Amino acid sequence: MSGSVIVGVDVGGTFTDVFAIDSQTGHASIAKVPTTPDNQAEGFARGVQEGAGAAAHLDTIVHGTTVGTNALLQRRGACIGMIVTSGFRDVLEMRRRDRPTTWGLRGRYEPVVSRDFSIEVTERTLADGSVRDPVNCAEVRAAAQRLAEQGAEALVIFFVNAYANDANELAALAAAREVWPNEFVKASSEILPEIREFERASTAALNAYLQPVMGHYLERLEAALKQDGFTGEVLIHQSNGGVMRVETARQLPVRTALSGPAAGVVAAGQIAEAAGFENVITCDMGGTSFDVSVVAGGQHAISPQTSIDFGLVIRTPMVEITTIGAGGGSIAGVDRGGLLRVGPESAGSDPGPACYGLGNTRPTVTDANVVLGRINAQRPIGGKLDRLDTAAAEAAILQHVGAPLGLDLTDAAAAIIRVANGLMAGAIRLVSIERGHDPRKFIAMAFGGGGALHAGALMREVGLAKALVPRYPGVISALGCAIADVRHDSVATVNRTLDEIDMVDFHARMAALAGETAALVGQNAERSFEADMSYQGQSHTVAVALGRDLTIEMAHLRAAFEKRYLAVYGRLLDGIAIRLLNLCVTAVARRKAFDLAVLAPPTDASLEKARIGTRQVWSEDGWYETAIFDRLALPAGAVVPGPAILEQADGTVFIDSGLVGEVDDFGNLVMARQAEAGNRP
Repeated sequence: MSGSVIVGVDVGGTFTDVFAIDSQTGHASIAKVPTTPDNQAEGFARGVQEGAGAAAHLDTIVHGTTVGTNALLQRRGACIGMIVTSGFRDVLEMRRRDRPTTWGLRGRYEPVVSRDFSIEVTERTLADGSVRDPVNCAEVRAAAQRLAEQGAEALVIFFVNAYANDANELAALAAAREVWPNEFVKASSEILPEIREFERASTAALNAYLQPVMGHYLERLEAALKQDGFTGEVLIHQSNGGVMRVETARQLPVRTALSGPAAGVVAAGQIAEAAGFENVITCDMGGTSFDVSVVAGGQHAISPQTSIDFGLVIRTPMVEITTIGAGGGSIAGVDRGGLLRVGPESAGSDPGPACYGLGNTRPTVTDANVVLGRINAQRPIGGKLDRLDTAAAEAAILQHVGAPLGLDLTDAAAAIIRVANGLMAGAIRLVSIERGHDPRKFIAMAFGGGGALHAGALMREVGLAKALVPRYPGVISALGCAIADVRHDSVATVNRTLDEIDMVDFHARMAALAGETAALVGQNAERSFEADMSYQGQSHTVAVALGRDLTIEMAHLRAAFEKRYLAVYGRLLDGIAIRLLNLCVTAVARRKAFDLAVLAPPTDASLEKARIGTRQVWSEDGWYETAIFDRLALPAGAVVPGPAILEQADGTVFIDSGLVGEVDDFGNLVMARQAEAGNRP
């Protein structure tokens, strides 16, 4: 990736965020515009224009997208067909013998491939890779023709043991392409050449489900940018925290399932490290959801597999993120049992919260923050409205929360905030305390359009050490896109005990994987190997780091497994063979490090210039005449005691009473309890 002007664009459910950086001058600019759900390319182009100027002058655009995520969650992907091994038509329906409600006796599940769009053909490859029955290509062509006539827009070929030998799948792929009417046809071994049929079938099917959606979107996006004069390179942010080229995204759209949230975690980790914090819990609160992740010891966690929704399993490396429906647009109401609920239903960007005045009459978290004075109704973020309708927010809260619970306006709005904070605190506990992390050793990194409004409450409720609000909290995912490295992950199944492994063949597999990733990322990329290993007979594996050496020795394999297994389970098992299931490689082409110093406050900034007035704001223990500051005009070293409001174009920061905020050298605001203020890491 070369060029001086790099633009990161994150298209969320409510807003499209833009962060542009000129690597030669160090100048940074941002924009936040409403997302256009019917055609996201329109909001994308507008955001680029407002945040970075004319597209003709830009060099690289890196895009974090929710197109795939939304298509999966809303079941709005393409109609797809599946050609499968005879006898394996029901792999997606059978799943892993799980159910939507763990303790329920009933529950419906609709796979993305309906049964009449799944056709069996004659073929059989055994688990050892030997071909017992060659594929009947005539059957494949007939099946593909039938599926196309039925209206399938994409086709996936899934044969049961293709991970061990893909010859039958590739032959079927060639036959299907002879009659298939478009480019959207793939074999499961191209998507995930890995053992375990359900995970491979699910990942391949979801990839096909997204291919036409993502393909058409990228076509519209490139056409819009070309029309605006853009001649640079477009890259797509992946769920693993790296970026890939547009053509790769067209072929592997399933790797974008958590694209935007992953970019936020990447940026948060780098910002926290520069600020001197290596243990961070990222708290990304947008208009629709609240996304939480852990960065421990400076490293964000990577999960090899994720369920986007029940039964929608994707087996590909992703930044580990927990998501709940508690965003600024989450709707509050009283259920039939008389309990106040917040989310997961969201007002989104259209019609949006009640205070938008666009037709929604039910209260949201944003409405509660407006009523409590925390959001300035005269300066809404995102550019969608000139001002917010406070009266509409008040009416919605009184009707749907105040009246049913017998509360006045203030108490009803405060109750909405408390419930939302409780939900978000629960998500933080899930990724910290329940996974063995001591929250007292972590800081909360609050970002997204609404995260900085709740940072102090979350810090106190969970017991986190401090909270850090980055310089531009509302566009952190876009910043993450702009600074992310190019990355590609590949995997191959070995499925042998260590005693059965031929090390010459094993080294050849490593070299083949390294070559595959080098072709996509570049010869100078940093590569690292990892193996999924277990004791013989165990169904769960541990991820074992193998380093970068292409000629690793057997003794190293064994020692690395035992070290990792001991760390995870606390003991080793004597007399049981060790099995190496999968060999994985990650290749990363490092970008030039982003100097966060370009975000530092201007040298002529002062606390006096930043103060712009006062207004009544409700804090945890009552109403206060609260100081209001222009956040970006605060100087480095400024100390702001709470309660206080810091306003900026992409978000609002609320410093609760009992807390104090201090601006560091990078323009971040570090919140701490007043007794602990000034204690830098």
